[in-house]
Amino acid sequence: MIEIRNVSKTFNTSGGPVDALKNVNLSIEDGDIFGIIGMSGAGKSTLVRCINMLERPTEGQIMVDNVDLGSLSVKELRAQRHDITMIFQGFNLLMQKTCLKNVMFPLELQGVKKAEAKKKALELLDIVGLLDKAKAYPAQLSGGQQQRVAIARAMTTNPKVLLCDEATSALDPNTTNSILELIKDLNKRLGITVVVITHQMSVVESICRHVAILDHGVVVEQGAVEDVFAHPKSDAAKNLVFPEGKTQVLNVGNQAEHFIRVVYNGANAAGRPMIARLAIEKGIEANISYASTKGISGKAFGTILLSISGTDSDVKDAIEYLTQEPGIEAEEVQVNVC
Repeated sequence: MIEIRNVSKTFNTSGGPVDALKNVNLSIEDGDIFGIIGMSGAGKSTLVRCINMLERPTEGQIMVDNVDLGSLSVKELRAQRHDITMIFQGFNLLMQKTCLKNVMFPLELQGVKKAEAKKKALELLDIVGLLDKAKAYPAQLSGGQQQRVAIARAMTTNPKVLLCDEATSALDPNTTNSILELIKDLNKRLGITVVVITHQMSVVESICRHVAILDHGVVVEQGAVEDVFAHPKSDAAKNLVFPEGKTQVLNVGNQAEHFIRVVYNGANAAGRPMIARLAIEKGIEANISYASTKGISGKAFGTILLSISGTDSDVKDAIEYLTQEPGIEAEEVQVNVC
């Protein structure tokens, strides 16, 4: 387990002290995929660098399996880092070395014999799907392939923890998905704990089980991904979950209409098409005036605003019909129409 206890980090700059982290407390269970998300400048990268002591906290403790990393000697910390490895946005490959040599390099630094290092490196390249690129140089690879080599290199120490600092930010969406699937597979296959630093909600949605939201160095919200997404409480969480805003209303029609707000809190995303069946089964036609929903692990989260040109009885029937499904809440609301 990784325990971040009362961690603060202050940088002294020419303009005065800057508090990058303020009393951060997090617990990350073994085998979890834990997301740390926030806007630029929130302190995400500083926090992940504190986890492996590339940055030493000004205050607080980083505990890994009950070991206080801040209390270790340089030699002891170097040994501990074999269990905590890291990949970055920029890949950081050695351009003059082949993929095989890049993966072998940290093994050779550890004094592993060349034949053994080569065997291990080839096994890792096979795991990340690049065995056929062993003799290629980084410049001959796509961005996604370079990141796979970086992941293979990071796995040479058989780590318990993989830190991913904006590891997919430089990649296109399709390549990002393939890298995330690889990380998810490594987590499942090897039981490795993954900490994902990102500003992209799509990354958290697709891979993480738990998430913490950082805002100006402070953890403003944390918990299971589906819980945070279903009920974002802080402004930072709401802005990340619904970046387009929750008050925008489209095509609201005229003042005579009724409006029903439908909230999806983990409803079955593959369930019945509720709006269409409302018209078919109840004869109540509803227009979607606003929608912001997300599918996470087969569950739907978000909000839809429906407009209905019917009677009060129609509204009541519609709400009863919609809320018969688990994970769906509905209520009539007042909307100001311009």
